[in-house]
Amino acid sequence: MDLPKWRTWFLDAARLVVDAVPDESAALFFQSDIKCDGVWVDKGAMVIRAAEDAGAHVLFHKIVCRRPPGMLTYGRPGYTHLIAVSRAMKCPDVLPLPDIITDAGRQTWVRAMGVRAAAQAVRFAKEQAGAKMIFDPFCGVGTVLAVANTLGLNALGVEKSRKRCEQAKALVLAADEL
Repeated sequence: MDLPKWRTWFLDAARLVVDAVPDESAALFFQSDIKCDGVWVDKGAMVIRAAEDAGAHVLFHKIVCRRPPGMLTYGRPGYTHLIAVSRAMKCPDVLPLPDIITDAGRQTWVRAMGVRAAAQAVRFAKEQAGAKMIFDPFCGVGTVLAVANTLGLNALGVEKSRKRCEQAKALVLAADEL
């Protein structure tokens, strides 16, 4: 798929995710920018655009360091966007999430969200949005799903790769990792 088609697919997929979330709840996105043919694609900005097109607004936008600040990453982003959007929720006056999460925790896969960063997002969903279930539409190896299960929530994920689906089914985390 060429970049223009991929952009359209990504915006449509993100819009569908936002549309599927109840108005009084929140959709959380972990998105790392990508480099395609020497051009950086800001997937965080794309999520925000798709959310606004779906009638939602940004509750928060945090940066999660995937590598220590100052480290050269050689063509891969050293950070990920953590974005929460909602149609009806408002961001609390005091949000127990730092703007920059410098210790994402153990990564269960090279492209996975760190366990501690995923735990912060899942705790927000549970404590602020009242989530009883976590749905991860691009679950990869299942870090967010395993975190949700460890924190007592049901979780459901979808992943295109059969190999990563098997890894997600097998992933179990210890509470002290969160």
